[in-house]
Amino acid sequence: MSVRNTVKSIQDIMRQDVGIDGDAQRISQLCWMFFLKIIDDQDQQLEVMQDDYRSPIPAHLQWRAWAANPEGITGDELMNFINARLFPELKELSSAGKQGDRRRVVRDVFEDAYNYMKSGQLMRQVVNKISAVDFNNLAERQHFGDIYEQVLNDLQSAGNAGEYYTPRAVTAFMVDRIDPKPGELLFDPACGTGGFLTCALRHMRQNYVKKVEDEQAMQDAIRAVEKKQLPHMLCVTNMLLHGVENPSFVRHDNTLARPYISHTASDRVDIVLTNPPFGGKEEDGIESNFPKHFQTRETADLFLALIIRLLRPTGRAAIVLPDGSLFGEGVKTRLKEHLMEECNLHTIVRLPNSVFKPYASIGTNLLFFEKGEPTRDIWFYEHRVPESQKAYSMTKPIRIEHFKPCADWWGGATRLGRVENEVAWRVTADEIKERGYNLDCKNPHTVAADHADPEELLAKLEEAEQQTAAIRDQLKAILAEALLR
Repeated sequence: MSVRNTVKSIQDIMRQDVGIDGDAQRISQLCWMFFLKIIDDQDQQLEVMQDDYRSPIPAHLQWRAWAANPEGITGDELMNFINARLFPELKELSSAGKQGDRRRVVRDVFEDAYNYMKSGQLMRQVVNKISAVDFNNLAERQHFGDIYEQVLNDLQSAGNAGEYYTPRAVTAFMVDRIDPKPGELLFDPACGTGGFLTCALRHMRQNYVKKVEDEQAMQDAIRAVEKKQLPHMLCVTNMLLHGVENPSFVRHDNTLARPYISHTASDRVDIVLTNPPFGGKEEDGIESNFPKHFQTRETADLFLALIIRLLRPTGRAAIVLPDGSLFGEGVKTRLKEHLMEECNLHTIVRLPNSVFKPYASIGTNLLFFEKGEPTRDIWFYEHRVPESQKAYSMTKPIRIEHFKPCADWWGGATRLGRVENEVAWRVTADEIKERGYNLDCKNPHTVAADHADPEELLAKLEEAEQQTAAIRDQLKAILAEALLR
């Protein structure tokens, strides 16, 4: 059976279980089980390669001990083992000793995880399906990684869980423009399911990783934090699927909970790639971690302030922000002024409202900036939906090839040779200051094309009103004649 069919058959089995309600729970259930199987396959490979290697998971809790045998425990015995031993003991793993980092990864994954399934017989069927996948087979793991991307994509229709997923075309384009290299410290402070991380890994392996040392330098230089349990678990599993031996760099924490001023030079990074949560409010007291002039409950604003601080001189960033961050006032104005003073905000790519559907239907923007010198000019690029469709959707999502016109226009690493056209225009920093740091700059070429001469429009309006009046008089005459009969 192919990997795709295996995943589909697992989901079909889970749909029969009364304990699982909806895509989010089904994906969460899938994830912790895949995680344990992947860790066990990885452990068996490392045990052969390293004489002193010890698994972070106690022997009796390893996948091979309770799950690998198709004729093993099932029914109530299996459910009792999972609920009374597996979960409680993994939640209490100690992070001491040589395997401390990997133990912490396991403990953090299971810290708030939950077994939703109720039927031990159905659980055994699922376990047997998962056992058939060999994650030490590189081709099979890569294929499964592609399937996992689709599983994550399903989160878009799973209620609020969709907030953790950024369309892969968007993350791939942002990574391609930032062009990370092995050894550069790369940070995603709100990593969700790890989309930016996997795209960065793929980009560096395709373009720069030539030796074992390059691969190690790349993995050693990645940093990520995710606040919520489900996306954290999904992200860690995603890292394992993408060949990361020790995903302990994905911390289960709230980036904003640490005082702004406590981030010193030793915390600086070369690259930030992120889609910070927006539209929500942080918990009480979080804003007090920030300077008075930046204090707000809006998460996107707090993340922007922190990103500017965390970048090293010459560091670069690409982040997703909603339209409200561009035209907002108050704290948002002060943040934009700070951004343009500390960084060269060189490019804003404006995306249509439909990119993040169905989770969100608001306009979003990709901001690209480099720290170390102030902004002089900002280039705007309006990304348009292909002419063959009215909007992006679940069945017709944005794809990486849709960004090719923007990539062609970009001008390489130096961004030289950019020209204005019907979708690209430049605004000076002085103009932005005169606008009160309102970055919601509309496409001037669209305005010119969409608006005809005012007198011509008035004439057409008058003609339409006359036609409407004539039709109304005809209807009155017809009704009057009908009443007289």
